[in-house]
Amino acid sequence: MATKLVNLTNVRTEDVTQGSNLLTQRSYTARTHVNQRKCCATDISLKKVNVQTEDVTKVTNLWTQRSDIILWWVLLQVGPHFTVLLQVEPHSTVKPHSTVGLAPGWTSFLISLALDDRSPTYTTSYPTSMEKRFSRQRGSTLQIYQKKNSSTFPAINIPIHPFSTLSLHYTLSQSTKTSPCYHHSSSRKMASHIVGYPRMGPKRELKFALESFWDGKSSAEELEKVAADLRVSIWKQMADAGIKYIPSNTFAYYDQVLDTTAMLGAVPPRYNWSGDEIGFETYFSMARGNASVPAMEMTKWFDTNYHFIVPELGPDVKFSYASHKAVNEYKEAKSIGVDTVPVIIGPVTYLLLSKPAKGVEKTFPLLSLLDKILPIYKEVIAELKAAGASWIQFDEPTLVMDLESHQLEAFTKAYAELESSLSGLDVLIETYFADIPGDAFKTLTSLKGVTAFGFDLVRGTKTLNLIKSAFPSGKYLFAGVVDGRNIWANDLDASLVTLKSLEDIVGKDKLVVSTSCSLLHTAVDLVNEPKLDAEIKSWLAFAAQKVVEVNALATALTGQKDEAFFSANAAAQASRKSSPRVNNEAVQKAAAALKGSDHRRATNVTARLDAQQKKLNLPILPTTTIGSFPQTIELRRVRREYKAKKISEEEYVKSIKEEINKVVKLQEELDIDVLVHGEPERNDMVEYFGEQLSGFAFTANGWVQSYGSRCVKPPIIYGDVSRPKPMTVFWSTTAQSMTKRPMKGMLTGPVTILNWSFVRNDQPRFETCYQIALAIKDEVEDLEKAGITVIQIDEAALREGLPLRKAEHAFYLDWAVHSFRITNVGVQDTTQIHTHMCYSNFNDIIHSIIDMDADVITIENSRSDEKLLSVFREGVKYGAGIGPGVYDIHSPRIPSTEEIADRINKMLAVLETNILWVNPDCGLKTRKYTEVKPALQNMVAACKLLRSQLASSK
Repeated sequence: MATKLVNLTNVRTEDVTQGSNLLTQRSYTARTHVNQRKCCATDISLKKVNVQTEDVTKVTNLWTQRSDIILWWVLLQVGPHFTVLLQVEPHSTVKPHSTVGLAPGWTSFLISLALDDRSPTYTTSYPTSMEKRFSRQRGSTLQIYQKKNSSTFPAINIPIHPFSTLSLHYTLSQSTKTSPCYHHSSSRKMASHIVGYPRMGPKRELKFALESFWDGKSSAEELEKVAADLRVSIWKQMADAGIKYIPSNTFAYYDQVLDTTAMLGAVPPRYNWSGDEIGFETYFSMARGNASVPAMEMTKWFDTNYHFIVPELGPDVKFSYASHKAVNEYKEAKSIGVDTVPVIIGPVTYLLLSKPAKGVEKTFPLLSLLDKILPIYKEVIAELKAAGASWIQFDEPTLVMDLESHQLEAFTKAYAELESSLSGLDVLIETYFADIPGDAFKTLTSLKGVTAFGFDLVRGTKTLNLIKSAFPSGKYLFAGVVDGRNIWANDLDASLVTLKSLEDIVGKDKLVVSTSCSLLHTAVDLVNEPKLDAEIKSWLAFAAQKVVEVNALATALTGQKDEAFFSANAAAQASRKSSPRVNNEAVQKAAAALKGSDHRRATNVTARLDAQQKKLNLPILPTTTIGSFPQTIELRRVRREYKAKKISEEEYVKSIKEEINKVVKLQEELDIDVLVHGEPERNDMVEYFGEQLSGFAFTANGWVQSYGSRCVKPPIIYGDVSRPKPMTVFWSTTAQSMTKRPMKGMLTGPVTILNWSFVRNDQPRFETCYQIALAIKDEVEDLEKAGITVIQIDEAALREGLPLRKAEHAFYLDWAVHSFRITNVGVQDTTQIHTHMCYSNFNDIIHSIIDMDADVITIENSRSDEKLLSVFREGVKYGAGIGPGVYDIHSPRIPSTEEIADRINKMLAVLETNILWVNPDCGLKTRKYTEVKPALQNMVAACKLLRSQLASSK
């Protein structure tokens, strides 16, 4: 069947700002036509396509711009099944050479031009059963030949002389079986697997859809449409990239653990659930609370910055199959021709991550509920089998923890019980985030009915020894060699060596290349980073690129190694190791010198608090907030326009000063004792500092989900860190000049900057942390010199960096706490040092928190049912100031004065009056002023009520 030529498609600025990445857009362009009919025997003849200079120069610079290199992209549609992406070099002073990768005929071609030897092309490679032959020559024309069996395809001739006309001449004949376009035969799929994928979308499409729905600005149907479009685009992206085992049910409107709670019908009674299929109202009430009842507890997902909703369970919970999401999403993927592996949080991990509900004894054995939830798992499995699923993935990451024998026995019991239900399915048990202990490895690999095991071989390098010595014969090994938690490009050559050694152990047909964990924890796509420095960009791989890396490794294992792709990767690895921008000898020497001292302040905390009280003259139960105030649409607009140079620095400073003044006056009206400036100049508590420190790089769209719709954009620490100049002194002193009350200087601590960044992986994390600590130390001392008497150094993420295995805790806590002490060791006794921590279980590290030697700590407490207070009930003595949060700022709910007073009374039962502070759980950035003002009014009113009662009792 002859097919006519489709015209040139230009990639415009609008395409980029609206969120279309080039690879996806290229695929969409082809799919628009292919999806309209079944794939069939096709004969395509294309005549010459001319791309005039005017077309090229109108295309947006989508790759990079340096003083000596400018790259441009042109998107060409050359048939219903063919799209060509050209990278064109219109700079006459650069001598071009080229590397080219061709995809399978009926999908697309990717043609990339590298401009010089210092800037190797990062080529996206697609799977192909065809033998590739490349011809590289310097000059005006590059010729490419492809060979399949005995048939040689005609050449593609691309004149690449600057500003010349581009020509494409191509003829192709192809036959395929009639089938849906995304139903690829297994012979074309390499043994590749992705544990999970980011759900927010490349431009945070889900975030904006969720917030619009919560605000009542859009309907449930509109939210569902955005979600469905994201799921489909992710599945098709992986199918196009050649991934064989594509996950489904890794999407969530809020959290995957909450999805499992919904599946099991484990809804706490306070939400008045009717017992039907769980809908948005109940689901989001559990996640966020509502006007009448609070949300469920939220805490860190293992040692990541992702938060999950903690199930509340007890002996009286009536479990029922209440959400068919896993089955529905499998069917949804199947309807577009993508056969997926449904992913479900395993039954034992689900119970181990749960907590006893309010009113249930804290000693209640949660694993005793296993018999009650397994029938629902069986129902889900039966429905998936009926829908046509051939694989199922159970995530059981708690297997990497230190488990007791009865907990390991629960795994054996659970999968023995599920064995008959799983008959006929291939079953993958996935673990991640750390090495798996030997006893857990033995338990896991002995489970009945399980055919495959997935391991994190990035953070779990010791697991390799267990695999080599005791991996069971005949089972599949899903080898997680591509890092799902960082953004550095994989060292493909090193990974290939590891994989080949594993291949010798488990067999060629039983080894599957995978990610170390879900890609949820990394940014989405480098294509959306047009302004990122070209050299640094060549060192990186976001989720979309990691999918390609996985498939490239899987393809290489079959003997079809993409030499051009591997060569470009090796060049990038070498560039990073040798780059002078990575290493700073002076910084390294200063950090090395720190190891000779433990950096403690000379005076004990009790004496310091006395000196500070004489200077600050605060009342009992002093009130404060954590730092940030609501970031309004107008405020975000001002920052955005200043960054885009649409307003002057003078206009920007004027606007920020006005915002600070508004926040200061509000706090004075509310009668808060220690004020904050509200941080209107800050986009993010880590990114703001990283932008002013050397050794950091930043993305435009490198968003990562933290919880719900909340996303963060972690900085990239690529080199040694130092502080070129003061970062916060101007704004802090400006705010202090507006009030006579103490104004806190607000800083983010070194451990939190480290744990909330993508950290360089070429040196130990503690060395990078010490470098950051020295930079923050300089800032603390400059604030003190400028007259700021209260300085808060937030360590919100100190707990989440704690290793998952107890044997590794002491080393981490030693350098993490030491890093914090470095920042403030030089200040006077009268300067009060605060720190803040949020959303973690602190009870097991309370002695390390005390060892931080801060004068005051504010800490999350209200959402976790005040379990922090239990550590003090158990006899731990805390002599410094402490402010357990009195209300949950992550919920729109406004607590009453009585409720807050009741919480303060509970604190006074275990803490001395003279050390207790009153404050919210966390910063107020994500809330509206209509929520913040009444909540703070009630907080101050509760505090004054208790001050009055305490005075009367004397």
